[in-house]
Amino acid sequence: MKGRSLLNRLPLVGLAMVLALGCGGGSRPVTSATPVASGLSRAAVDSLWGRALWLYGWGHWAKAQTLFERILLEVPAGDSLVAEARFRVGECQLAEGSQLQAAHEFRKVSDEMPNARLAPEALLRAGDAYRDLWRRPELDPTYGQTALAAYTELVNRYPDSRAAARAKVRIADLEEDFATKQFKAAQYYYRLKAYDSAILYFKDIAATYPRAAVTPRALLRLVQAYHALGYAEDVRETCGYIRQFHPTTPGLETHCPLPRDPTAATSTR
Repeated sequence: MKGRSLLNRLPLVGLAMVLALGCGGGSRPVTSATPVASGLSRAAVDSLWGRALWLYGWGHWAKAQTLFERILLEVPAGDSLVAEARFRVGECQLAEGSQLQAAHEFRKVSDEMPNARLAPEALLRAGDAYRDLWRRPELDPTYGQTALAAYTELVNRYPDSRAAARAKVRIADLEEDFATKQFKAAQYYYRLKAYDSAILYFKDIAATYPRAAVTPRALLRLVQAYHALGYAEDVRETCGYIRQFHPTTPGLETHCPLPRDPTAATSTR
């Protein structure tokens, strides 16, 4: 009776453990079950896909991600839904603010399924995920550099894709931020009158980011640094470069005045 009353008082989980110990002598540890595909029919998978897309369209990212991940368990590796579902998982993670996880999913699409329709777009979105982690130029540029590498890889691997065209625009935007970061560092040294260090930064901006919006200002600052150090020849060369490639730079006439033509003075006499 005592044994029976004890079993009646045990919760179901506890009862199961007692029975397991009684049968196996406690020699086998209890392990958690590994999720496996349940063998859904194609019609059921398609229904699941439709439901996932509906949730995705309405911005229910977490619920949609769960269904997309379920679909990945149900379809074989070569199925066209694999790339589609994995791409959507990445989009859900990106929308939820999990940029690194999203980048990992996007990279799996582009790296493991390079011929998939979404492979170029996935590589673009991987770059976007890293770009989103570098929001201000003054921060550590590691994620920005990783984003630039992803965009550049996309342009090289899929040069004729629509995603590559968009990547080129993003590359230009990133270069603007990199140039701005360099310019702020150069300005810091310039204000300290550490002109040699400032010159290195200003010259690097002109060489690495010649089309950046901040480049003409960097070149003009370079002229001012040369003036401060008395480098007359460098002043002339840099002013000539600015006049040739950035003739509308504000302040150009002030810091790079044209030399007076001696014949002009003679002709007025």
